[in-house]
This record gives sequence, structure tokens and C-alpha cells, in this order.
Amino acid sequence: MSQRPVIDPARIPRHVAIVMDGNGRWAQRRHQPRLFGHKAGVESVRDVVETARKIGVEILTLYAFSSENWKRPASEVSGLMSFLKSYVQTELSRMLQNNIRFTCIGELERLPVEVREVLDHARAETALNDKLVLNLALSYGSRSELTRAMRKIAADCMAGTLSAGEIDEELISSYLDTAGMVDPDLLIRTGGEARLSNFLLWQASYSEIYFTDVMWPDFRTDAFLQAIADFQQRERRFGRISAQLHND
Repeated sequence: MSQRPVIDPARIPRHVAIVMDGNGRWAQRRHQPRLFGHKAGVESVRDVVETARKIGVEILTLYAFSSENWKRPASEVSGLMSFLKSYVQTELSRMLQNNIRFTCIGELERLPVEVREVLDHARAETALNDKLVLNLALSYGSRSELTRAMRKIAADCMAGTLSAGEIDEELISSYLDTAGMVDPDLLIRTGGEARLSNFLLWQASYSEIYFTDVMWPDFRTDAFLQAIADFQQRERRFGRISAQLHND
């Protein structure tokens, strides 16, 4: 049995974002339908959320359903929506007990009405919680997010409430779905693929990226802590050189 990674409590990433990949392949390897893997992945969500809260992560963003996922078979999309609704309803009491605030980003208007109602209720009920922000990316795509932000900026410029000279990186960030959140310090992708898949492209500009072959249903506390431990070994220079960091 491998030893659990040692974590430095002084170097916990404030914001961790995760591409939860591998559910379908995990199920297929067990000769089960893809939805079997998605259902198993819910347990990993519970594990990772609880661990993130315990170690002091401030924001946990989970890529739960991409804008491209609408292209999947209707039966799988319907099943995913059902799992999402059930998860939020089931976990609401746990979020309240553990002081977790629930939020969502993405084109939420594309979600079924009954799902949006559950999401809205959970957001309202947990709005004052401040231990951990659990942020689900739903019907989310970064290019779509950026396009929507540019349209809003253009509209405000045309309305005269904003001038072109005011547009800078900070202002653009304030028009994104993640407005008010710090950018991810660590971005994790499970399942063995090594790409961002249209996830937080603007926000992840300086994120440390951690790819793992572990499929999402197998990504539990120890695997998550291993990713945190790896992050803590990185030297984050933000364009500077090592000597400058050590002289600060």
C-alpha cells in the first residue's frame, strides 16, 4: 500500500480546476454502459470535494459538462442531466453542513428547466457559505465564454458606458463567467489525455497543469493529494527567473 503524499498546508493552491475525464472508458473496460462510469464518478466528486475542503482549497471548479458534450447520444446526455440533478439534490445538505458554497458557470440556459431549478435552489441556499466554493462548469466552453464576454464589452462600448481605452486584462476577466474568482493555480486532467479541451483557456494562462492516467472514477483522495503534492514541487516564476524568486 503506497504512502499518502505529505502536503504542506502553507502551499495549498487557492483554486483547483479539474477536467474529470475517463468515466466512459472506465465503464467500457468493465463491459458496462458509459453511464455506469458516470455514476461511479460521482463518488470521486464527493471524495475530492471533501478533501479540498479539509486541506483548505478555496475554489474547486469541476468540468462537469462541456458545450461540446451536447453532441453525445441523446440517451447519454439525458442520463448525465439526471445524474447532475440527483447529485445536487443529494449533496445540498452536505454542502450546508460543511459550509460549501455552490456556484455554476457556462451557458446554463441550455440546461433543462428542471435542472436549472435545482441549481438555482442550491446556489441560493448556500450563498452565504464561505469554507469552499464548489463551482461546476456546465454547458461550458471557454471560446464561447470569451465570445460572450467580447459581445458584452462591445455592447457597453456602443452604449457609451465603457471606452476602448479602459479595456485591459482585468476588465476582460470581470466580464467572464468566473468574474470575482482567482484564476486556477492548478489544473488537473484525469483519464490519460493531455489537452485542455476548451476549458478555462483565459483563466489557465499561468496554471500549473497536471495530467494523470488515472480514470476519474478511480481518482480519489490519495490521487488528488498526489496532484497537490506535485503542484507544491513546482517553481512558479510568472516570467521571472529563479534567482529573483529567492531574492524576494
